[in-house]
Amino acid sequence: MQYELKGGAFPVVVCRLNSGESMITEKGSMVWMTPNMEMTTTGGGGIGKMFSKALTGESMFQNIYTARGEGMITFGSSFPGQILPLEVTPGKSFILQKSAFLASEAGVQLSMHVNQKLGAGFFGGEGFIMQKLTGNGIAFAEVDGELVEYTLAPGEQMVVDTGYVMGFELSVSMDIQQVKGLKNMVLGGEGLFNTVLTGPGKIWLQTMPISGVAAAIQPFLTFGKK
Repeated sequence: MQYELKGGAFPVVVCRLNSGESMITEKGSMVWMTPNMEMTTTGGGGIGKMFSKALTGESMFQNIYTARGEGMITFGSSFPGQILPLEVTPGKSFILQKSAFLASEAGVQLSMHVNQKLGAGFFGGEGFIMQKLTGNGIAFAEVDGELVEYTLAPGEQMVVDTGYVMGFELSVSMDIQQVKGLKNMVLGGEGLFNTVLTGPGKIWLQTMPISGVAAAIQPFLTFGKK
């Protein structure tokens, strides 16, 4: 499979497949394709796995597209931002925010990642349930807004406002940190907790989380309602 990213604020990824190669998407993100792409919808591995995927914000069903001859299929982002390609290998797995998974080669497995730290689960912005990518192949993830990447050294930390964490390598740990000072907590307008990411490993941050956009427009949606 070869791919090309196209578009600006509403990006797409164009994937060119050899005969017999397959792509998987969890939420019907196909936007156009050649007519020799064959679609099959499956439950993706049994009832338990189906419900675990639903908890991560994805559909319980998978759409598998297989090329019958050389083919092309394009997947589109559902929100203004970017598409991040990730090379998943047996030694390199990734943790993503809910609903970040867009599509992947057939060798990549999407599963549920449960945050083991109680504080991060309740207050870290992403909750207990995140997405985990394992296996072997190229996967594509949706980014809300622009993407910023950092590589953390062992023990190096980054403090991030809630919702701005798009994903990180499995070697990175996630916890929460309470904002210091009662006045800062009450009057600062930055919330009560921040997410803390500790290296080693890469982290990906996003500049326009959907949760932030929803909170910003909420007053305008309710204005004038009786």
